[in-house]
This record gives sequence, structure tokens and C-alpha cells, in this order.
Amino acid sequence: MTGRFQDKTAIVTGAAGGIGEAYARALAAEGARVVIADIDDEKGKQVAADIGGLYVSTDVSDEQSAQALAAATVDAYGKVDYLVNNAAIYGGMKLDFLITVPWDYYKKFMSVNLDGALNVTRAVYGHMNRGGAIVNQSSTAAWLYSGFYGLAKVGINGLTQQLATELGGQDIRVNAIAPGPIDTEATRTTTPKEMVADIVDKLPLKRFGTPEDLVGMCLFLLSDEARWVTGQIFNVDGGQVIRS
Repeated sequence: MTGRFQDKTAIVTGAAGGIGEAYARALAAEGARVVIADIDDEKGKQVAADIGGLYVSTDVSDEQSAQALAAATVDAYGKVDYLVNNAAIYGGMKLDFLITVPWDYYKKFMSVNLDGALNVTRAVYGHMNRGGAIVNQSSTAAWLYSGFYGLAKVGINGLTQQLATELGGQDIRVNAIAPGPIDTEATRTTTPKEMVADIVDKLPLKRFGTPEDLVGMCLFLLSDEARWVTGQIFNVDGGQVIRS
């Protein structure tokens, strides 16, 4: 590891497990002070303890909870350099159509999977240093039929571009990562095995992705190596979606 994030502070939402945990551990290994924001207190505290970070119980859909996350981070570390908006309802997600999904579930889903990224960004950006960076978690679902999940990720892509425009004057960059199918516990409990096998068979690289496959892109986008990159959505998907 290079220590390229030494003395930097990063918030990672949804970091108690899966992809978010991989991001958090990689940032800590590179020297960052990492804040784990999640609603799974037991797992979140364990990850924070493992990496010497801070755990803050956070509901990204709740404005006051997001504000408390920002305040706790500043109280502990004095500043915020990076934000990774990874939290989402995914594991155990309902598989339903837009026209039939229960409305209350749809609203709750969108409050976390789309509005949550904006809510946390609104709470955090005023505490961010110039040269800071935000990475939002999109998905290849934004380009493939995926019901309300895909709709939320289309929203994340648009949100990324809008925030990049609004925050660019403060020298804060905003980009997104769009993973393809990733082998996590959430995927295994949500997507039928037959569907997963069919998806993987159609990938040019012919394998499931792993959280570690996404880490390099996340670290790059947060780093100074990407200091002139903003408003972009980067597919890391084994070739699932090839865009011209």
C-alpha cells in the first residue's frame, strides 16, 4: 500500500458489509481515517474496530441522522475529505414491477437508494475541504431493465452529474461507479441462482465480480490522480454494458 490517503478522512455509508466494507478497509489500509456509517450496529462497530475507525449509526434517508453523521465526523477528525455514498436497500430486496410494487415500499426504497446519497451529501459537503471527492454507487442496472432498482440507479447517475456541476466551484469532485454483478451476501440472498448463472454466462469476462474488483476504481476516483475527473459514471462490470 502507498499511504496515499494519509491524514485524510473518509466517510463510507453502508460499510458494515459487502462492497462498502471493502472500500472502507482499502481506504484505511492506505492511511485514511475512516468513518463507518450504517444501520447494522453490530457489524459496523466490528468493521470500525478492525480498521481503527469510527462507527456512526446512520439512516441515510433521515436528514437529522445524516447531519449527526457529519457532526460526529468533524468532532472526531476535524474535517471531511471524502464521501462514498454506498448505502442501499439491496439484500432481501423485493423483486417486483414498477407498476405493482407496494407504494410504501417503493417510497422507502427510493428514500435510501436515491435520496440517501443526496441527503448525506447535503449534510457533509459544507465540511469538506477543497480538493475533496465524492463517489456514488450506481449500477449497470441503470442501463438494463431492473425495475425500481434500475430507476434508482438512473437517478444516481443524474444526481452525480448535477452535484458535480453544483460543487465544482468548491473544488469538490463527484463521480460514480456502476458495478456489474458482484458476489456479495446481498446478491446471493436477492437474486435467484439461475438468474445469476445466466448473467455471468453472458459477461465477456465470464465470472462474477468481487468487491475487491471495485476497490481500485474507488481509490482512483477519490485520489489526486483523478483531480480533473468529475461528473462521470464508470462501469466496472466485466463488460456487461459496453457504452460508446
